[in-house]
Amino acid sequence: MVTWDCIYGPGRGPFSKVRNGTARRIIKKGQLFSRIHVDDIAQTLLASIKSPRKGAIYNVCDDNPAPPEDVIAYAAELLGMPVPEAIDFDKADMSPMAKSFYAENKKVSNELIKKELGIKLKFPDYKTGLRSLLL
Repeated sequence: MVTWDCIYGPGRGPFSKVRNGTARRIIKKGQLFSRIHVDDIAQTLLASIKSPRKGAIYNVCDDNPAPPEDVIAYAAELLGMPVPEAIDFDKADMSPMAKSFYAENKKVSNELIKKELGIKLKFPDYKTGLRSLLL
């Protein structure tokens, strides 16, 4: 089984929200999320198919869990647009679904995919991955 959170890639990521002005930088102290580029998901799936281990569970994520507000800020910087204003989590107007996104940290380790499947991430952090989407 392969699990992941916060998937991004071509057509999927923070750029459209930054461009259309709907990106929000919600600040919740200590909040971290692991992310993964779709190309790294694909290479991990392929490696797990080539070397199956019954019952194996892999965390498929990059090397750099980061606060969501940092990702939005970096996307804005890459686009040459203003970084959206920071909003404190406790004061943010959000739907119950949006609040549930912040209910817990989603920081996981990818050591097993590296050790067991020999994965070398194409995009080891969100900055590398986001830059690749603009080329």
